[in-house]
Amino acid sequence: MQNDDTQQQAFAPAAQQPYAAIQSGKRNTIQRQMIFAALCDLDIHATAEQIYDRVSVQYPSISKATVYRNLAQMAESGEILNVGNFNDGAVHYDHRLDKHYHFACDACGRVFDVSTDLGEICGKMTGLDGHEVKNHSLTFSGVCRDCLKKE
Repeated sequence: MQNDDTQQQAFAPAAQQPYAAIQSGKRNTIQRQMIFAALCDLDIHATAEQIYDRVSVQYPSISKATVYRNLAQMAESGEILNVGNFNDGAVHYDHRLDKHYHFACDACGRVFDVSTDLGEICGKMTGLDGHEVKNHSLTFSGVCRDCLKKE
């Protein structure tokens, strides 16, 4: 059995990502760090199952319930993004907190980041019918370029 230091080192590449819980003073457990590191390292808008599969290799005593609970808490507190359910019915998570959008492939189920500036649209929404826009999300769906090549 590995000690906690060795387990954390298994996810070292994500250490370069700032972990919001550390900066915000939230509870910072080893499990939470490993879940965040796995999300960053997978870099695929992973589901709780995918994150559990990754973390349980290095930390076999972690339960699925712990992974699901921590992901939900981290999303609720704004440490990560819940990018929603797609064709697979599972919630996908994102470690990127900057404003960006998503494209979900209807064929393979993968979720991609889309970088585009919709600031002009948001600007037009401000003041429309007296509403104040504080946040927005947008997901495109269709068939990704890899699946199009297979057709």
